Amino acid sequence: MTTDLNFFASTAKGMASLLNDELRELGIEQLKEAPAGVAFTGSLEQAYRVCLWSRIANRVLLKLKDFHAPTPEALYAGIQEINWAEHMDAQQTLAVDFTTIRSKINHSHFGALKVKDAIVDQFREACGERPSVERESPDLRINLFLDRDQAHVSLDLSGDSLHRRGYRVEAMGAPLKENLAAAILLRGRWPEVAGAGGALVDPMCGSGTLLIEGAMMAGDIAPGLGRDYYGFLGWKGHDDVSWQALLKDAEQRKAVGLETMPVIHGYDSGHKAMTAARDNVESAGLDEYIVIARRTLEELKRPAACIIGLVVANPPYGERLGDMDKLPALYGQLGDTLKREFKGWKAAVFTGNPELGKHMGLKAKKMYKLYNGNIECKLLQFDVEEQWFIDRQAKPYVPGQVRIDSGTEMFMNRLRKNLKTTGKWAKREGIDCYRLYDADMPEYALAIDLYQGEERWVHVQEYAAPDTVDAKKAETRLQQALAVIPDVLEIPKENLFFKVRKKQKGKAQYEKQDEVGEFYEVKENGCQFWVNFTYYLDSGLFLDHRITRAMLGKLAKGKSFLNLFAYTGSATVHAAKGGATSTTTVDMSYSYLDWAESNMELNGFKKGPQHEFIQANCLKWLEEQAGQRQFDLIFLDPPTFSTSKRMEATFDVQRDHVALLFSTLKLLAPGGTLIFSNNKRKFKMELPHLDGLTVEDISRQTIPKDFERNTRIHNCWKIIKTK
Repeated sequence: MTTDLNFFASTAKGMASLLNDELRELGIEQLKEAPAGVAFTGSLEQAYRVCLWSRIANRVLLKLKDFHAPTPEALYAGIQEINWAEHMDAQQTLAVDFTTIRSKINHSHFGALKVKDAIVDQFREACGERPSVERESPDLRINLFLDRDQAHVSLDLSGDSLHRRGYRVEAMGAPLKENLAAAILLRGRWPEVAGAGGALVDPMCGSGTLLIEGAMMAGDIAPGLGRDYYGFLGWKGHDDVSWQALLKDAEQRKAVGLETMPVIHGYDSGHKAMTAARDNVESAGLDEYIVIARRTLEELKRPAACIIGLVVANPPYGERLGDMDKLPALYGQLGDTLKREFKGWKAAVFTGNPELGKHMGLKAKKMYKLYNGNIECKLLQFDVEEQWFIDRQAKPYVPGQVRIDSGTEMFMNRLRKNLKTTGKWAKREGIDCYRLYDADMPEYALAIDLYQGEERWVHVQEYAAPDTVDAKKAETRLQQALAVIPDVLEIPKENLFFKVRKKQKGKAQYEKQDEVGEFYEVKENGCQFWVNFTYYLDSGLFLDHRITRAMLGKLAKGKSFLNLFAYTGSATVHAAKGGATSTTTVDMSYSYLDWAESNMELNGFKKGPQHEFIQANCLKWLEEQAGQRQFDLIFLDPPTFSTSKRMEATFDVQRDHVALLFSTLKLLAPGGTLIFSNNKRKFKMELPHLDGLTVEDISRQTIPKDFERNTRIHNCWKIIKTK
């Protein structure tokens, strides 16, 4: 059992993307990110490498079997189908971890007993002996996850959570888990700072977890090197030769890494914290490299000769520690210390109460969502430079330029309400990108779209006001809205992107807004996409077509798929993910085709015979391909109007849609499906001209909940060619 094995590396909520990046850096290529971790395919040696080197993972599971288990009897029978003698002997010990959600078997302890009974009964019947149960350090730990009555059985190669590195001797009242500390440091870009020769300082170090994890990163020390127990050590399939080679390599890398360890200092004002930190640092074998000293924030000084570095802190935030009345002053003192002593450095502050961060007098450059247990927290990332300093006594909204009146307060309250209601719906449905606000208040005629990826970005478009509206008043309301949106939605100011949306004619529909702009990665229904908030009027992902794309994904299985006027190829990605046998993506724009190709590559689909990208005038290409090619599924989403310089004539979707449909239908195979969509508000389908076809208006079915205020945002028809 050395190659082509299926594994799942689990991690804490909010850390899967970091784990995905980490596994890729460890040389694993076949990865699939999920909310609770990352599935990967590889060799046993690669799984051992993850156990040894992952700073983010909790456990590494080797998948054994999936089966349907709606009853205790089915669960028992499915477990008995596995030959457990291949994995352990009757004299060894075992433990069963059982998790159940949305299943008829809804008691985890009962489920675990049933799994244990099936295993020990198999041994008893085969040899008259049975393994015994050992919860702490069993020879074999079995993991069973039951979801919607589907059982997923795995061996836990880690044996115990990988966040337990083996060095912790002392803990304070609410210590950070080691892998959460690693995530904080990675998000704070400590590896980059350390690589540039920077120092690490924790002014509130507690038991020293951030310091130790930081030293391990900088010193190239495998986080699992200090553990003496892994779940695979007692497993009959264990490859000890590979494991010993990995340990030897890790020891050599550690010896080299320790020679170039950067300056790492930890401070705290409490005697108990100092004792705990020193004991843990000594246990980790890093007492020669980490300085621990008792010092208050007021007494804190930058380490001598350290020009650059990272200050990382996990101050109390009122959930389990500290007095809320005193915490604003504590955060204010932290900000003052950073501005006084650490100009030119970076800082990362982890808190469960982001509002407290506003007392620091520093504008966060970025914010990341992480979880400390079940507590949703934010990591505030700062550049300690004067341009980011804020007068804490000033109002938080552009003093002297924008006046916050009752109308703005109402707008803020509406945003908060939408974030709570629409946000809750989106979270329940697994939707990361959605419309939060769509001119809900006529005085604030904005479309506000929220995109969630590594960070949260907000795309704001203003509906151009009619001539009857006073331009000065409209501008004031706009400035008020733009001033308060970052605070209400808890984003850095630079994560807000603003454009004016007005009726577009011809090529203006797709004119560039900026030279290049930056691309950001987001997700939708298991697919990944690049979006750009500055390059064009739209981001590259039409959010109102979310349901349409999902429908195309379901229809595409086993079908050849054609995407006309393909834009950035998002429909192609869904079709490919849905199991299309081939995809063809056609658009006139080289830029959009490159974007579409990048989206496909992001999802693991390479350009080639199976997935082709064609730059062409779609109208002319349809004429050329008539009688030459046929497709089982076609998505046709033309612009409302076009006068592109590459087109020989203008195109008007109302005037020309019948001719366009018949040209497209010539490429549709008998029994095939054409999904036709456009966004002309007063479009009227010329049904009398489409005799002999099954035509269904599915516009209402394809309008997502977040666009229900504007049901005419697009039109959509399903056309089936019966012969």
